[in-house]
Amino acid sequence: MKTQILQHLNELQAVMQQHQLWESIPPSQQDLANDQPFCIGTLSATQWLQWVFIPRMNALIDANAGLPQNFSITPYLEEALKNESYLASLCNPVHQIETKLSSSK
Repeated sequence: MKTQILQHLNELQAVMQQHQLWESIPPSQQDLANDQPFCIGTLSATQWLQWVFIPRMNALIDANAGLPQNFSITPYLEEALKNESYLASLCNPVHQIETKLSSSK
């Protein structure tokens, strides 16, 4: 299952790169330290995916740690990016991860 999660994370990164959403300069440590869900107020939704979600999921997989279950990021993305043409392609791999992890009990 972790292999499938990695595939979806790689797909998410590829979609972000395809739509020129992948950034080369990380946000400041202060912006990353925001204690609000999704770092609202300091990071955009796509920045949060790139600099928080993807690295944390990869770190958990690399450490052979348990992965989170029953979480939902897609509704946040759908609201935050509702006017973006790339919304569906960005949400697809995220939704696949959510589904895979909710069924892995």
